[in-house]
Amino acid sequence: MKKDLVPQAFKFKKDLKGISLKALKEHYKLYEGYVRKTVEIRSDIMEVELKEANATYSRVGEAKREETYAVNAMKLHEFYFDELGGNGVPAGKIVSQIESDFGSFDYWRNDFVATGMSARGWAVLAFDLGEKKLRNYGMDSHNLGPVWDSRPILILDVYEHAYFMDYGTNRKAYIEAYLNNLNWEKIDTLWSAYEF
Repeated sequence: MKKDLVPQAFKFKKDLKGISLKALKEHYKLYEGYVRKTVEIRSDIMEVELKEANATYSRVGEAKREETYAVNAMKLHEFYFDELGGNGVPAGKIVSQIESDFGSFDYWRNDFVATGMSARGWAVLAFDLGEKKLRNYGMDSHNLGPVWDSRPILILDVYEHAYFMDYGTNRKAYIEAYLNNLNWEKIDTLWSAYEF
């Protein structure tokens, strides 16, 4: 087991367009907590009595359930932060794939915004390896909703902690700010690295 799991470095030096540095710093603290909890939970799993495992209650069962919550929270936040900091102008091969799979970039964007407005936790643009197609998925919790056999491409955090400091209850304005700060070069690099 990797014991030296550490948070990715905080990369922001100033406000983004519509997302304050203060909000980013506070959001990043939550991410750091998920990294710490992942390490703690994995350590606990190594110490529990595996023979006591059962579906009603066991320390290993609880730890395994919470591991998926913490690990997904950590990884989703890493995607989220990594893809911010750009000018929001769509570019690269990923744009052609979006247009092919959704009919137009505008339709994808509208669908992604609607996914973000209706999800309780995350909106995820993912590539379904079986269907060979991009899909927008909504997730209600870190560990409720991921679609197996899919690869995440673009991650939007729609938990209130991501936007309340800057936008209060105006989630749609936050989503627009998020889209305007995407680094499409990074997104396209990720897309290209998957080599579908």
